[in-house]
Amino acid sequence: MLDMDRTGERVLFGPFCLSVSERLLTRNGDPVDIGGRSFDLLAALVEQPGRVLSKRELLTRVWSDVVVEDGSLRFHMAGLRKLLGEGQDGARYIATQVGVGYAFVAPVERMSSTHEPEALKAFPEPRPAPKTVNMPSRLPHLIGRDADLRLLADRIVSTPLFTIVGPAGVGKTTLAVEIAHRLGSVFGDQITFVDFSLLEDPALVPQMIAGAMMIAVHTDDPLAVILGHIRDQKILLLLDNCEHVIEAAAAIVERIVEAAPDARVVATSREPLRIRGEHVHRLDALGFPDDPEGMSRDQLLSYPAVQLFCERALAADSALALDDEAARLIADMCRRLDGMALPIELAAVRAAAHGIEATAQLLGERLSLGWQGRRNAAPRQLTLQATLDWSFGLLSEPERIVLARLAVFVGIFSIDAALEVVADECISADEVAFALDELASKSLVVPQRSRGTGTYRLLEMARAYAREKLLARGSEDARSTARRHAAFYLSEIEAAAAQDAEALHDLRSLRQQLGNIRSALEWAFGEDGDTKLAVRLAAASARVFLNLSSLIESRTWCARALSVMDDTQVGTAIELELQAGLGTSLMFTRGNSQAAGEALSRALAVAFNLGDRWSELRILGRMHIFHERIGEYEVAFQHAERALTVAMAIGEPEAIGIAYSLTGISHHLAGDQIRARGDLELSLANSPPSERSRTIHYGFDHRNRSAIALSRALWLTGEADQGLRLAKQTVIDADGLDHAVTRCIALLWSFSVHLWAGDIQSAELALSSFDDCASVNALGPYIAAVGGLHGEISIEKGETGDALNKLEESLSRLRAARYELLTTPFSLALARGLMLEGRYCEAHDLLRSTSSKCESGGERLLLAELRRTQAQLAMLHESDPDAAKEALRTSIALARQQGADAWARRSTADLAKL
Repeated sequence: MLDMDRTGERVLFGPFCLSVSERLLTRNGDPVDIGGRSFDLLAALVEQPGRVLSKRELLTRVWSDVVVEDGSLRFHMAGLRKLLGEGQDGARYIATQVGVGYAFVAPVERMSSTHEPEALKAFPEPRPAPKTVNMPSRLPHLIGRDADLRLLADRIVSTPLFTIVGPAGVGKTTLAVEIAHRLGSVFGDQITFVDFSLLEDPALVPQMIAGAMMIAVHTDDPLAVILGHIRDQKILLLLDNCEHVIEAAAAIVERIVEAAPDARVVATSREPLRIRGEHVHRLDALGFPDDPEGMSRDQLLSYPAVQLFCERALAADSALALDDEAARLIADMCRRLDGMALPIELAAVRAAAHGIEATAQLLGERLSLGWQGRRNAAPRQLTLQATLDWSFGLLSEPERIVLARLAVFVGIFSIDAALEVVADECISADEVAFALDELASKSLVVPQRSRGTGTYRLLEMARAYAREKLLARGSEDARSTARRHAAFYLSEIEAAAAQDAEALHDLRSLRQQLGNIRSALEWAFGEDGDTKLAVRLAAASARVFLNLSSLIESRTWCARALSVMDDTQVGTAIELELQAGLGTSLMFTRGNSQAAGEALSRALAVAFNLGDRWSELRILGRMHIFHERIGEYEVAFQHAERALTVAMAIGEPEAIGIAYSLTGISHHLAGDQIRARGDLELSLANSPPSERSRTIHYGFDHRNRSAIALSRALWLTGEADQGLRLAKQTVIDADGLDHAVTRCIALLWSFSVHLWAGDIQSAELALSSFDDCASVNALGPYIAAVGGLHGEISIEKGETGDALNKLEESLSRLRAARYELLTTPFSLALARGLMLEGRYCEAHDLLRSTSSKCESGGERLLLAELRRTQAQLAMLHESDPDAAKEALRTSIALARQQGADAWARRSTADLAKL
C-alpha cells in the first residue's frame, strides 16, 4: 500500500490539502467527499509527483485485496479527475501516458515531511511558471527525455554555458523550457527566455535580450546595461534558436560568461556556439523500434517515439482506436520519421484526421513536407517545409549544393562516397569536405557516432527536402549525380570482389549499403539511366544479394540485366555472374524450372570457354544439386565426375574437397553407402573450415553439405550415435554461417536422420527451424516441402488425421516445382498412411510406381525400405507370409549390398517375427 513513512504528512496542491493519516482531502479548508479507492489512488499519485505509475503498479497498490480489470482503474481515475476539477481554469493534476499509466503533474508542497522520494531529490519541486512573464508554458508531459532532464538539471547549475544541439524538430526548445521550469526555485525564478526565431537582424541580439529581461536601455551599448544588471545575479538565461544569429549570440554569451560568474546560459541551436567554456549536449531522436513486426502493442508503446505519436493523436481524436495493428503502423511511421519529435507530432495530427492506415500509406510512399501542425506554433514549425526552409536559408551556396546532392544516398554513406558522388567540375572535393563538416555541425547531416568515424546519413525529412532541391537544380545535375552514385557503388563492389574476398561478405557493411545499391540499380535501369553500367552493376551486386539471401532480388536484377545486355558483354565474366545468379536464385525460389537449368548450363559453358576452372567448378556444384533435385541422378553423377577432373587439374585441396563432396552425395543417393562414406570423409579432410565467403561464392556450403550427408551415411552403415552427433553439430555450424540455403539443407537432412532414429522430438525441432528459415527467405520448394515433413512425423507416430492430405498436397506442389528429391520419402510415408487406414490397393499401386521410379532414375537410397513396406502390405492386405518373406529377403540383400546395416537390421527383425 502507501509509504508508511509519510502517513503523518500533509500534501498541498492547488486549493487542496491531502492528509494520509486522517484519510482526509480538503478544498480551501472544506472536506471533500471522496471514496476510499479514489483516495488511495490520489495518495499513490501524489506520493511521487511527476513519475509515471504503471497501471499494474496502481492496481497492485490500491486493489491489493482483490483482482480487478483495467476498466475499474479508468473509471476511478475519471471520477478523481472530475472531483479535482481537472480542466477548470486551466487546472491540470493527472496526466495519462498512453498504454503505460498515470502521473501527478501539479506542483506540490509537503508539510512535516522527513523523507523525500528519489524522484523529488533528482529535481527541484515542479513550480508554477516563473515570475518572468515571457517564459513559455511547459508541456503537461515530456516524453522520452528523462535521461536528458536528469543530466542537464544536475549540471546546468554548476556550468556557465550549455548548448543543446540537434536537428530541426528534435525537441530542443521543449527540453530547454522544461529544464527552466524544473530549475525555477534554484534561480529564485530569475529566468529569462529569449526566442531568436523572431529576430532577423543579428545586430539586434543585445536589444532583444534586454527586452526579454525587461531592462530599459537608454545607451548605445545595451550589452553593458545587461551586464550591469546581472553581474552579481544568480540568473538563468535561455537563448532559443541561435543558429541564424550564431556569431552575434556567441560573442554576447562569451561576454556574459566572463562578466557574470553566477549567471547560467542555456542555448539551443542546430550547431554549437564554439566559444570557450561551452558544454554541448547533443539531443538525439526519440527511441523507436527498428523492426516492429512481431512485437506486441505493450512492447511498442514502451518506445518514447510511439508514446508521443499516440498521445498527440489521441489528443486530436480521443476516439482513435489503437489496436495491435495500429500500434505497428505507428511504430513503423516513427521509424520512417527517425524518431524526430516535430514530424511525429505532424503525422499524429494527420492520423487523427485521416486515419492511421491512410497516413502510414502516404508516409510510406513519400514523406510529406507540407502537413500542418498546431495553429499557434511558431511559423518555422508550422510545417516541415517551413522548418527546413529556415535551415536552408542559413546555408552558403556550396553547402546548398552539397546538401541537395547528398539526397541521392539512401541511409548510411561514407566520407569517400560523398566526395566521389558530390564533387564535380563546379565544386571540388575539398569544398565538399568542408561543406559536409559544416552541414554536420548544423545538424542537417547526422554523423553516425556509433558506427565509427567517417560515416553519415540524412534524416528522412532532410533527405525529402534535399531531393526537392536537387530536382530544382535541373534534370542534368540530378542525372549526373545519380550516375556518379551508381558508378561509385559499382566500383566499391567490384574492388571488394577483386582484392579482398572477405570484404564482399561483411554482412554488416553490406546491409548498410543495400539501400544505396538498390537505388543505384533502379536509376541505372530507368529511363534516364545507363544500360551498360546497369548490367555491370547487376552482375556485381548478384553476389551481394546472394550473400544476404535476397534471392528474389538477385533473380529480378539478373533477369533484367540479361534482357538488355549488349553484344560486347555476351560470353564475358559479366554474363557468367548473371547466368549463375539467375539459375541459383530461380532454383531455390521458384523450383527447378527449365529456365533455371538453362541459365546454369549457359554459365557453365561461359566458364569453360573463358578457361576459368574455379568458376567451372563452382557452377558444376550448382548443376549437380539442380539435377539431383529434379531426380536426374545419373546426370548429377556425371557433373560430379567432371568436377573431380576439374579439381584435379586445379590441384588445390579446396577444389578436391568440393569435387569429393559431389561424388560422395551421388553415391549416397544411389545407395552405395560405403563409397559415399569414403568420398565424404575425403571431402571433409580436404575442405578448409566453413567460411561465409566460400558459402556465398559457391551458392551453398560444400563442407556443411558433405557433413550432413556423411551423418546420414554413418547412421545407415551402423554408426548411429556418431551419425546423430554429426547431424546436430552440422546444424549448429550451418546456423553460424547465417546463410539460408545452407541452413535449410542441413536442417532438412538432419530431420531425416532424427526421424529414422525414431527421435520425434528432435525431428520436430529441426522441422520448426526449417519452416521458419524457408518462409522468411521465400524459398519456394522448401516451403512446399513443409507440409509433407509434418505428414511424415504424423505417420511415424501412427496418426493419419490430415497427414495424408498434407503429404498429397506437398507431393503435388513439389512435382510442379520439379523438386523430386523428397518425393520418394513422402510417397513411402503416404503408402504407410494408406495402410493405416486400410486403403491397401492404393498403397500397393503407390509403392509399385515409386519403386519403378527409383529403379529407373538411379535413386536407390530407400529401395530396401520400400521392399520392407511392401512386405508389411503383403501381410496386411493379402495375408501372404511367403510374399512378405520374399520381399524382406530382397530388402536385406539390397541393404547389405549398399552397406546400409540400419535397413538390413529392420528387415531382419521383421523377418524374424514372421
